[in-house]
Amino acid sequence: MDKEIKTIGVLTSGGDAPGMNAAIRAVVREALHNKVKVKGIKRGYRGLLNEEIFDMKSQDVAGIIQLGGTILGTARCSEFRTEEGQAKGAEICRKHGIDGIVVIGGDGSYRGAQALARHGINTIGVPGTIDLDIACTDYTIGFDTAINTAMDAIDKVKDTSSSHERCSIIEVMGRHAGYIALWCGISTGAEDILIPEKYDYDEQKIVDHIINNRRIGKKHHMIVNAEGIGHSTSMAKRIEAATGVETRATILGYMQRGGSPTCTDRYYASIMGAYAADILVQGKSNRVVAFKNGAFVDYDIEEALAMTKEISEYEYQIAWNLR
Repeated sequence: MDKEIKTIGVLTSGGDAPGMNAAIRAVVREALHNKVKVKGIKRGYRGLLNEEIFDMKSQDVAGIIQLGGTILGTARCSEFRTEEGQAKGAEICRKHGIDGIVVIGGDGSYRGAQALARHGINTIGVPGTIDLDIACTDYTIGFDTAINTAMDAIDKVKDTSSSHERCSIIEVMGRHAGYIALWCGISTGAEDILIPEKYDYDEQKIVDHIINNRRIGKKHHMIVNAEGIGHSTSMAKRIEAATGVETRATILGYMQRGGSPTCTDRYYASIMGAYAADILVQGKSNRVVAFKNGAFVDYDIEEALAMTKEISEYEYQIAWNLR
């Protein structure tokens, strides 16, 4: 251990995700269990630069494990992307006696944590994103809740789509990653699943699929479309014009980020938060907590950011076979 860790900070950064509060709770209580003080940092890196820092006790995280969002708040911060902002953040940590910080967020949040580590502040990242797009881990906090929220909404739209014999396009979140769309598409029996990693933008294939299904007596058609492809409303108009089938678009949007986290998200977030606090107290820095091959582990941030992640070709093929 390079230095004794007496006080740690915790912040949430980037997009909020169900289960972040469970992770915050675990960080605070595990650190206090190890006789280490904890300071909460509001509104992510922006709050750090604005010195929105306060002492956290065990009671401060009572009754939050079931809450969606993040009690610490989150915000984007362009200033922290600069070398000057990063150096300022490290100095503020030292000013408040913070020896290390647990950062709960995605890849962008990890880069901020990496910068603080370069400036002498021990940092540990915890994967909090509904997109499941962090390559070093098989699980990210919030994904399970988001797909269950989306699945429930798609099931409901499917009911009315069947009643009216419509084609429905359901747009789910996932700007660069299609995991939510793939999981929800398979889980709801969607006829087409459009994801950024695989979609060839050939709408005629979708049109032909709808027409062929009508010929064999299918009365509805569900398309799950990832946000990264988007344009669901205009796509619906084009499909209706080409097929003669009434087509409606539903964009689920930010509802997928909210809501009470599932048991899975609460459990994994709790273990990851506690794990992060433990290795930070041990003096580790510039690490990322992950769940890989059935175990909780940690990686160097640079190693984690260099990893790549791809949609399973087999799983995508299964989605195609089952439609």
